[in-house]
Amino acid sequence: MIILCATGNIHKKAEFTNLLPAHEILIPEDLSLDFQVEETGATFCENALIKASSLYSQTCKPVIADDSGICVDALDGAPGIYSARYGNDVLPPEAGFKERCALLLDRMSTQANRSARFVCALVYYYEKDRFVVFQETVEGRIALSSSGTGGFGYDPVFFLPEYNRTMAELTNEEKNRISHRGKAARRLSSFLENV
Repeated sequence: MIILCATGNIHKKAEFTNLLPAHEILIPEDLSLDFQVEETGATFCENALIKASSLYSQTCKPVIADDSGICVDALDGAPGIYSARYGNDVLPPEAGFKERCALLLDRMSTQANRSARFVCALVYYYEKDRFVVFQETVEGRIALSSSGTGGFGYDPVFFLPEYNRTMAELTNEEKNRISHRGKAARRLSSFLENV
């Protein structure tokens, strides 16, 4: 089945392609669609639903959308839903995740409590006003320094004690098995098999 993914992020497209191999994953760019959505929700779930329903209203095709981010306990859950925009108040407009990770490490430099989690809310919107939501997490810690070249986003600063590596140091297979997005996608895959 063809499933549209409500993102412009090619890394997310690649991850969902690996996580849902029985389906063809397309993003708006693949269909020459102009897809810009303002994420005005107060939770990961609300933002994922905003993106999914918006793309569904343009196409009337099944859509997946996720909203995900890193939540750090010592920062009262920040960056949270603002993970992709973290530091916009102090970073230059062209800043990417390398700069955002550096900012997070700087703000955590004096914190003893380094516990954190990645959160993923994954919405499958398949008919008008019909959708399901799967929300998953993966627990870890904020590393003392950035390490690894795999993954994307905050993966280089998210340390997994049971692996003694950051998320960016895992293989794709390891990451997909334990990640927040991997867990949510497996629940979605099981749902799709039974619909």
